[in-house]
Amino acid sequence: MTRNDFINALIERHGRDIYERLIYSEIAVAGLGGLGSNVALALARAGVGEIFLVDFDTVDITNLNRQQYSISDLGRAKTTALAEKIRAVNPIIKIRHRKIRVTENNALEIFKDHKLVCECFDKAENKAMLINTLLTSDMGFTVVSASGMAGYGTGNTIQSRRINDHLYICGDMVSGIEKGMGLMAPRVGICAMHQANTALRLLLGEKEI
Repeated sequence: MTRNDFINALIERHGRDIYERLIYSEIAVAGLGGLGSNVALALARAGVGEIFLVDFDTVDITNLNRQQYSISDLGRAKTTALAEKIRAVNPIIKIRHRKIRVTENNALEIFKDHKLVCECFDKAENKAMLINTLLTSDMGFTVVSASGMAGYGTGNTIQSRRINDHLYICGDMVSGIEKGMGLMAPRVGICAMHQANTALRLLLGEKEI
């Protein structure tokens, strides 16, 4: 398979206009766990031109029940492991990655070049930190976040919500692991696809849910 073969396949699937709009688009994914690893791969498969991957962690055995890693990735940085998996399905994509813990003191510097950010952290306090830090700046960020995807309840309660022009939240807004429900691949995956689809629509200029 050549580079042109892959490009032609995307054009045949999406049409040239959408292909060209996506290939010149870029997005950041903050957190590469059950949400982020699925979001990033979905966007790469859709033909997004550049993805910036950010996470401080390494792959652990407890990640394998819902994240896009395999046993051979155990102990590896999630950033490099996921970058390899993305390149395996999209050889023309540009991937940047940074192994770093995001804080309120460094978030603006980390994401300054990517104004659309998928927030995919695990902990509520980290989610709130990133949203507040980015959206209270004057740098023009838009965040696609997630809240409520734990357990094995119906997937029909997971929805995408437009809070305002710069904040979208996917999930059921209720189900958290603090209520004794673990994170499982199906509902986490449903929520991740809501995030990926919302981000894709924003990249294509669609702001409504």
